Amino acid sequence: MQHDFFQKAKNHLNASKPFVLYRKPLETTITGLFQSTDALHVVTDFSKTGFVFAPFDSDGKTILLQVDEKTVTEYIAKEVNSATGIFKSITEDQDQEFHINLVQKGIDAIAQYGLRKVVLSRKIEVKTSKSAFTLFKTLLDNYSNAFCYLWYHPKVGLWLGATPEILLRTENRQLKTMSLAGTNKAEGAQAPVWGAKELEEQQMVTDYIASSLKETVSKLTISETESVRAGNLWHLRTSVSGGLSNYNLKEIIAALHPTPAVCGLPKKEAKAFILENENYTREFYTGFLGELNFKEENFRSSNRRNRENQAYRTVKNTTSLYVNLRCMQLKDDKAWVYVGGGITQESDPEKEWEETVAKSNTMLKVVL
Repeated sequence: MQHDFFQKAKNHLNASKPFVLYRKPLETTITGLFQSTDALHVVTDFSKTGFVFAPFDSDGKTILLQVDEKTVTEYIAKEVNSATGIFKSITEDQDQEFHINLVQKGIDAIAQYGLRKVVLSRKIEVKTSKSAFTLFKTLLDNYSNAFCYLWYHPKVGLWLGATPEILLRTENRQLKTMSLAGTNKAEGAQAPVWGAKELEEQQMVTDYIASSLKETVSKLTISETESVRAGNLWHLRTSVSGGLSNYNLKEIIAALHPTPAVCGLPKKEAKAFILENENYTREFYTGFLGELNFKEENFRSSNRRNRENQAYRTVKNTTSLYVNLRCMQLKDDKAWVYVGGGITQESDPEKEWEETVAKSNTMLKVVL
């Protein structure tokens, strides 16, 4: 069955037809969604059902993959030995100089223009001989606690990734989201001792999310901040949840995306700085992707002794969207790996460069 599942996706790729394969965190089932034509569908009001793929720039078009066929298969991840070491890109020396200067420019902008934080990123070009499906399986094996995906549209491109960050999840009128900021390289099994910069950055993101949702979410609940590990990195995470008094998904997404974890604060000014000063277009890196308005069926019984006769069905309307971090774009024999970090007035340009190197190893060890 698993062979047929992947063969169907390969046939769709060869026929230049859109599809997506994905596995949710801590699950063993891979879902495949297939569109029968190469039409490019665009989301307008987030009322339709399908798989969405949105760019970082919220003024850009959000792509909707129409679900003409759905298949699932079980996938048991293989045990892997984590690769260690530092991987170099084709143009790393030039990248390093530019990124350090970019970070310094960001620090100067924070001082001059009242920015509190700006997230600055870079694109790493590497050659790879591995197929998209080989890379996807490697992501599945390495990152069981991430949302792993392989997405293709002939008019957009071929993307894959393993992201640990939820943008939002809704179940009927309940909403869950998170703030995920701060990064530290894993050294053994113990969580790191976080510094003032990371704690401040995390609090900024949490405060922004809470403020953005206060008009549409009732009984807003904010969890304690915890350390979570994703691959060879540790992050700070705070969960946010509540009830939706006004279920307007377009409005909620507009309030959250792009979050301070991938853009900065204030959002409008940080986004303008990014678009003007980064030396490339992010496209779908730090955008979002996932299931839009899916139906989930649950069968329950009110009488354990008589399940067949007493079983009843409940249907939930769900949306599960993830921030597109730890991702890459494939074209011919090259992969473009995307990586970034939050800049505050406490940032050190050299250390910020080193942080992007540590983050990039998550994807580079898969590609190379």
